[in-house]
Amino acid sequence: MSLIQFLRILLARWPLIVACAAFTFLGGLTVSLLMQPRYEATARVLISVKPDPVTGLASDMRDLGFYVDTQRELIKDYRVTGPVVARLNWLTDPGKIAQYRGRPESDTRDFNHWLAQEVSDRTNTKAGAGGTLDITFSSTSPLEAKAGAEALRDSYLNYTLTAKRQDAARNAQWFAAQAEQARHLAEEATVARATFERANGIVTQGDEAGAMQDVESARLSALVNQASAAPAAMLAAPLATSSASSLQLAQIDAALAQNAEKLGPNHPQMQQLRAQRALVASVVAKEAAAAKAGPSNTAMVGQIARELQEQKARVLGQRDKIEQLRQLQSEVDLRRDQYKKTSERAAELMLQAGVVESGITAFGVVVTPTHPAFPNKKLIVGGALGLGGALGLTLSVLVELLNRRVRGIEDLDFDQNLHCLAVVGSALPKRRRKIARSAMEFPAGIGASG
Repeated sequence: MSLIQFLRILLARWPLIVACAAFTFLGGLTVSLLMQPRYEATARVLISVKPDPVTGLASDMRDLGFYVDTQRELIKDYRVTGPVVARLNWLTDPGKIAQYRGRPESDTRDFNHWLAQEVSDRTNTKAGAGGTLDITFSSTSPLEAKAGAEALRDSYLNYTLTAKRQDAARNAQWFAAQAEQARHLAEEATVARATFERANGIVTQGDEAGAMQDVESARLSALVNQASAAPAAMLAAPLATSSASSLQLAQIDAALAQNAEKLGPNHPQMQQLRAQRALVASVVAKEAAAAKAGPSNTAMVGQIARELQEQKARVLGQRDKIEQLRQLQSEVDLRRDQYKKTSERAAELMLQAGVVESGITAFGVVVTPTHPAFPNKKLIVGGALGLGGALGLTLSVLVELLNRRVRGIEDLDFDQNLHCLAVVGSALPKRRRKIARSAMEFPAGIGASG
């Protein structure tokens, strides 16, 4: 079929095309006028990525997409849509009550959950640019659409802040309980260490396992220093009255005088210093007595060597007890560190439980819609008109193919042995040609000779 044949068919079947287009146009116009309009109002919130005011930690932008998806689902949850029902006064709406009574028997939800589900069905969320979140609420009334969008945003902000406070308070309570338990364990470990020291007669210096040193080991160190310094001291100053023990005694006296201003007489550190001073003072007294008796240098060196050997034996004899004491001190340090960390975390969470910012703020104002989002009358009417025209064209071609007519010379070109010699009736007046065309409907092949 050529283009001129197709145009002749359309020209002959134009009433059918116009009728289809007119009927679909009227149908689309009727539907657009009868359908109830739906208005949409949008409220916007801004998801903040600034650091937390308590912990100082900032949100990772790479995880913001998952967080926004979670918030979109949260907005449609009953915890957010439930308060919106009361804001819209749906609980006392006779129409809503009648609809609820006419629900299917299989629906066992209560009235509040049923209305909250309707709010959720009318709600649509979309992630915007720059960390924004759009909350859209639809209704048949523009005022109700605006009120619903504002109520959804307010309910979402309130729930987010309340949930953050509740989570922080619950976690703070748990950490506080753990801190109290750690404190009791630290006290028990301290008592166990002190009991072990009293039971074995061990006096230590330092409050940490790494810096802890018992008095016997300290005395051994002093004797080792004295033994190494004795020959040089005897050669340099054989008549000198001062020694390493006396210098150590002076240092201990200075430490006692300095700590007496800050610590009480019964403080463990003061007791350790006094015990150490008593041991060093005995060594100094022995040295002074030996100096007064006038022993020889060889006798002094021998006496120091004997004391050194005796002290080594004492230290080696209580090595296992010192190791057990170090383990007890490690337990004390561990419990103290645990108590410190859990107490700090509990304090941070208590601060978070009192924050007034949830990280999500309202952005912009909700505008009352002036035009319905549905139905789009221009689109419906225009689409119906185009669909009617396409239907008319299709029906015209289909009818023509089922009932072929000779409308031009081209329609006779179906046999090479058949040739058209003349066209009859083309010279008639226009009115007479029209009457003749309507009166004479002849099949293909008549009016031509070959």
